[in-house]
Amino acid sequence: MSLLFGQLVIGPPGSGKTTYCNAMGKFLESLGRKVAIINIDPANENMEYTPTIDIANLIKLEEVMKIHKLGPNGALIYCMEFLEANIDWLIKRILQLKDHYFLLDCPGQVELFTHHESMNSITTKLCENLLRLCSVNLIDSHHCSDPGKYLSSLMVCTSTMLNLGLPHVNVMTKLDELKRFSDKLDFNLDFYTDVLDLKYLLEKLDEDPLTAKYKKLNAALVEVIEMYSLVTFLPLDVSNKALLLKVKNEIDKANGYIFGGNEPQDIQTLLACAVGAQTETERVSSLDSYI
Repeated sequence: MSLLFGQLVIGPPGSGKTTYCNAMGKFLESLGRKVAIINIDPANENMEYTPTIDIANLIKLEEVMKIHKLGPNGALIYCMEFLEANIDWLIKRILQLKDHYFLLDCPGQVELFTHHESMNSITTKLCENLLRLCSVNLIDSHHCSDPGKYLSSLMVCTSTMLNLGLPHVNVMTKLDELKRFSDKLDFNLDFYTDVLDLKYLLEKLDEDPLTAKYKKLNAALVEVIEMYSLVTFLPLDVSNKALLLKVKNEIDKANGYIFGGNEPQDIQTLLACAVGAQTETERVSSLDSYI
């Protein structure tokens, strides 16, 4: 059986996971791929796409809340543990789609990815059944406008990468909305995407009375982030095909699709030419235009 490839799309609530799955799915289909979007978020009520596989056919969040008298967060964890216990339900349906590329739209509860074990177990079992996944962690670009939020995002990304243990790509979403917060940015965009010298971030945290009282904690968190040195971001505006292409190429390298995928050779050649034609100067200029 040939290898199957896909993306585990994760990130905090409001980071744009469903919008990303819809946009990336359409973009990949325009390149000739057959795409299957899998919704494994039982709280996802406003999907912009029609899921090929939907967890709602296995378990419903509202029923869990009613039967077990749980709040939304507790019920969501219950649903993920239920999916873990019934993972054969999902595996069976994935293996029926042998010629598809998969986008898994995940819940936004970050503890599911930072320290809870159910998602780790689910992804491990999926990978054991010939599905090569790359986790795609989305972070809202507006977090750049607040040093404390940006530091929190870096910690969430680091914890997630260590916990999941999958090939991983961090994406900074909603770049088109960044102009609304441009006056609040302390640094150029590449500082936030490349995660440059964070001593400058500490200086900004120390200037804010709200975060200055946590000076030692902030320094310790920055030390952890720099010690692992795992996090960088790819900027994304889903309406910009050049940025979608860049994200797609990085993910294809991360999960090995470029080596084992079945994309038509003429498409691969076209993409290689498109990437090669974009100089570094053009790339920086296109990003600067957002702020």
